[in-house]
Amino acid sequence: TLCRLSGPSGAEEPVRQYLLQQARPHADEIRQDAMGNLLVFKRGRKRPTRTILLAAHMDEVGVIVKSATDDGFLRFAFVGGVDRRVVIGKRVFLGPERVSAVVGMKPIHLASAGERKKIPPLEQLYLDLGADSRAEAERLAAPGTYGVFDDTLTELDGDMLSVKALDDRVGCGVMLSLLQQELPVDTWFAFTVCEEVGCRGAFGAAFGLRPEIALILEGTTAADLPGVAGAKRVCVPGQGPVLPFMDGGTVYDRGLFEQLRALAEAHGIPWQTKTRVAGGTDAGRIHKSRAGVRVCAAAAPVRYIHSPSSVAAKADCEAVLAAARAFLEELGGDDE
Repeated sequence: TLCRLSGPSGAEEPVRQYLLQQARPHADEIRQDAMGNLLVFKRGRKRPTRTILLAAHMDEVGVIVKSATDDGFLRFAFVGGVDRRVVIGKRVFLGPERVSAVVGMKPIHLASAGERKKIPPLEQLYLDLGADSRAEAERLAAPGTYGVFDDTLTELDGDMLSVKALDDRVGCGVMLSLLQQELPVDTWFAFTVCEEVGCRGAFGAAFGLRPEIALILEGTTAADLPGVAGAKRVCVPGQGPVLPFMDGGTVYDRGLFEQLRALAEAHGIPWQTKTRVAGGTDAGRIHKSRAGVRVCAAAAPVRYIHSPSSVAAKADCEAVLAAARAFLEELGGDDE
């Protein structure tokens, strides 16, 4: 349900409203800040001396309409990091009315020999609505209209799931599941906005809540594909959550990383680390908030991340939930 909702960076309202409805019966306090972050507090069995935060971002990558051509096509830009190769010929839904369009490009018989060997630049791609004039195209999707990839969900063999927006509706789903349970310790949950365009919402959420410990729940890039060997595979779906020690934006708190790793082993939760230091999460902004925040993370490995057909193992998503639950239990039992 979460993955199929539309929520590109800056237009997360459908996701936020769903999460609000689901969280309200279980929450002790709910706030929405100026950035649009949904902040939910739930009391646990113990009131800790430190403020504890779990965070996951609501937004997803997508497109935004820039202009219309005289003959009814739309020029667009990407919202967040999207590989041009994965969108050609794909369907998108535009705006709250979910107007259907497909990503088009120059047909091969009109392309030069050089063009056929290259990935078309974004300026050569367009959205085809079926309109036949600028006025009709702008009536259907005016400049500034957001779009998301087709939300078809497919269950694959091996207990795998394929759908858009697994990054990071996995984390949102884990936090929603925790909210629906009795918690061992008082906890804040931040469903953040605009992660895909620079982790912008997380900074405001952390600045307002002043956490001392934060666990970020994410989806992360896996590359375990034919022809890819060794460290280039990064991480592997089906082998448990990724517990990162460092990425492109964060050196994760060593004590919390070791604690998460020990908890996973003690509870029989499979886990792995990434074999490449790259990318980033909301932790990059949260850990620099105010006087600093101790951060750690657990992420589900996702193939074809930021594409219309991301793939993840259901078992990894459940294991992220188990790891987050064990982490809260540990904090509730030893708040030192």
